[in-house]
Amino acid sequence: MVRFPSPLLVLPFSTLLLAPPDFVFLPRVFSFFRVHSNHSTAHTNPTFTMPLATELTRRLGIRVPVVQGGMMHIGTADLAAAVSNAGGLGIITALIFTTPAALRDEIRRCRTLTKKPFAVNMTLLPSMVPPDYPAYAQTIIDEGIKIVETAGNSPGPIITQLKKAGIIVLHKCTTIRHALSAVKLGVDFLSIDGFECAGHVGESDITNFILLSRARQTLKIPFIASGGFADGQGLAAALSLGACGINMGTRFMCTVEAPIHQNIKEQIVKSDENDTTLLLRRWKNTTRLFKNKVTRDALKVEKESTTGEFSEVAPLVSGKRGKEVFINGDPEFGVWTTGQVMGLIHDIPTCAVLVRRIETEAETSIKERLNLIIPESKL
Repeated sequence: MVRFPSPLLVLPFSTLLLAPPDFVFLPRVFSFFRVHSNHSTAHTNPTFTMPLATELTRRLGIRVPVVQGGMMHIGTADLAAAVSNAGGLGIITALIFTTPAALRDEIRRCRTLTKKPFAVNMTLLPSMVPPDYPAYAQTIIDEGIKIVETAGNSPGPIITQLKKAGIIVLHKCTTIRHALSAVKLGVDFLSIDGFECAGHVGESDITNFILLSRARQTLKIPFIASGGFADGQGLAAALSLGACGINMGTRFMCTVEAPIHQNIKEQIVKSDENDTTLLLRRWKNTTRLFKNKVTRDALKVEKESTTGEFSEVAPLVSGKRGKEVFINGDPEFGVWTTGQVMGLIHDIPTCAVLVRRIETEAETSIKERLNLIIPESKL
C-alpha cells in the first residue's frame, strides 16, 4: 500500500501501476494536474504544468478554470474576448444591449475578436417594464452560443428554453436552497456567490468559506466559486473546497481591456475591503456597492424613510447614474457595484497577464501544499 496521512488517501500499489503514465495520484484537489516529464527526469523530478484539468475546463473547452462574471455596463465583446483569449471564459452581458438585435451584433463582433469559447449572461431582475427575455434567449440560441450564465428571479422558463437548444447553463445563486432548485431545472454548473461579492448578495449573508463547503456537501453537480476571488491562491483554495473553478467580476473590472474609465480602475486599486456598503436591504434586494457620498445619502433615506417607498431612494440608486460613473470617471457621481475583493487588487494588468499570473500562483500554491504530504515509513 502507498499511504498518505489519513484521511487524505490510501491507494493499492496495483492502482498506481495501472495508472496512465502522465498522471500522478494525489489527494483530492491535487489530482487534476497532468505531469509533464522527459526520459531524464520522469522518475526523479516531475514538474507540473498547466492547464489545470477540472470539470469546468473539460466541459467548456477552456484552458484555465476562471470565468469572467457577467457585469452590467462592462461585459462587452472587448472584455469577453480578452478573457477568452487569455484562456478563461469571457462573458457578454445581454442586457447591456437594448434590443436582441443589438445583442446579436455584439455576439458577432466578439467572434471577430476571438476564436475561443465565450458565453452570454442573462440576469432576470424585477422591473416595471421587463425586457423580452425569451427574445434575448432566442437570439443567443440563433447565434449558436454554447454557454450561458443565468441569474436572478424565476429563471425556470429561460433555462428550459436554453436547455432545449443544448446550451450549457451556468446558474448563479447565493444560497444552497436556490442552488438545489436550479439543479431541478437541469442546469449544468452552479456559480455559488458568497456574501463577499459585488452587486446582489442575497439576504442570507453567508460567506464563501461556509457556502462553498455546504455546496461540496450538498450538491451533485459541479460548482464554481464566486465572490472574493482575485488571484491564484484564491483559485487553489476554491479547488480545495470542492469548486471546479472561480468566477471573478471586480478583478476583471480592473484590467486594461475593461471598458470603463481609467479613474475608476485606479480608484479600485486605491481602495480596500472596507470601501463597500450594502443598500436596499429594506426591500430585500441587498446590493453591495462602492462606498461614496451617494451611497451614504441613499442609506440615510433607506433607514429614515417613514413610508418605506422605494421611490424615495430610486433617484439616488439610478442605473443611469451608475453607468455614467464608468464613462466620466467620477467615482462619486452615482452608485456602482464592486466587491470586498478590492483589498486584494493592486494593479491594472492586461487580461492575458492576469490570467497567466493566476495560473502560476495557483500552481505554486498547490505544489507548496504537496510538500506537506509525507508518506508513512515502512519501518
